[in-house]
Amino acid sequence: MKSQNNFKGYYYSLFMISLMLCLGARSQLTTDFYSQTCPSLLSTVRKHVQSAIKTEMRMAASLLRLHFHDCFVNGCDASVLLDGDNSTEKFALANVNSARGFEVIDAIKSAVESSCNGVVSCADILAIAARDSVVFSGGPNWRVLLGRRDGLVSNGTLANAALPSPFEALDAIIQKFVDVGLNITDVVSLTGNLLLRGNQLPYWKKVLKYGSLRSRSRSQAVGYCFQGGHTIGLAKCATFDNRLFNFSGTGAPDSTMEATMLADLQSFCPVNGDSDRFTALDRNSTDLFDNHYFKNLLNGKGLLGSDQILYSSDLAVSTTKSLVESYSSNSKLFFSDFVNSMIKMGNISPLTGTNGEIRKNCRAVNS
Repeated sequence: MKSQNNFKGYYYSLFMISLMLCLGARSQLTTDFYSQTCPSLLSTVRKHVQSAIKTEMRMAASLLRLHFHDCFVNGCDASVLLDGDNSTEKFALANVNSARGFEVIDAIKSAVESSCNGVVSCADILAIAARDSVVFSGGPNWRVLLGRRDGLVSNGTLANAALPSPFEALDAIIQKFVDVGLNITDVVSLTGNLLLRGNQLPYWKKVLKYGSLRSRSRSQAVGYCFQGGHTIGLAKCATFDNRLFNFSGTGAPDSTMEATMLADLQSFCPVNGDSDRFTALDRNSTDLFDNHYFKNLLNGKGLLGSDQILYSSDLAVSTTKSLVESYSSNSKLFFSDFVNSMIKMGNISPLTGTNGEIRKNCRAVNS
């Protein structure tokens, strides 16, 4: 009898170990997480992102930025999507009257729920939409790791502390990346890619009409980063006019800004003018994901202070300058590093297993 009980205990232990291993494996992010439970997910997201960008090219940068601003605050848990009072992330300084694309995510979530009810997290939808936004801007493709769950709290105070600002010094920006497990390569590759360029409209129309970019050459591709994310997108005068007239209390413009660009911007954003006017983050390459942003930095044409300091600041000499130079001449290296950095960023403190929840509505926790 004792021997029989020992065998039962042995097999029970094996069963529990196997169960824990399976659960542990399933708690990790994988590229095929929804292959059985929601096989139409990727095509559904792609269709809606393509439609949104076709309606408004700027939406690509907006969706990429949402994923970035989500992951830097309590990890990639879709907390940036939650509605609420002014203590939520939507009201943080970096997001209020700035973060956008929420309606696109709502539409994607509704479509996904219609075919896969209660299965796919809003956090994963954000990650896929960010990837597709890069692809439809001519940038690189990659397989998105999936299996995140949605958070229950949105923390505006943490967002104010954690999100990099265009007015910060390079050491402060680097530290904010380090705080979430990223490094200097990630600073440069991601920071350079949130911009979209408008001079490629005929190409855009072809991309959006025919879909896939796989057959397109990389020389046609477009740029995007968070400094690299600034390869696509727009910026308000309020985010850079501190450089135009009285930089750091000197009574003079920022000396690192190229003269012709400075004159253009002083005319576009005059003293006491409309600080909400938009201009391209990446001059001459507004809606494309490419390495032109880094070429601009070499010529003093970075729009935001946080852009140009990657090349022109004293600290850049020992940290970021060499990467800017490399990316400016090697788009393949930039694309490769950008993909690796996006995957790393998408893996910042994800909720998995039984943590968090799968929201029914991306704007509210489940009741």
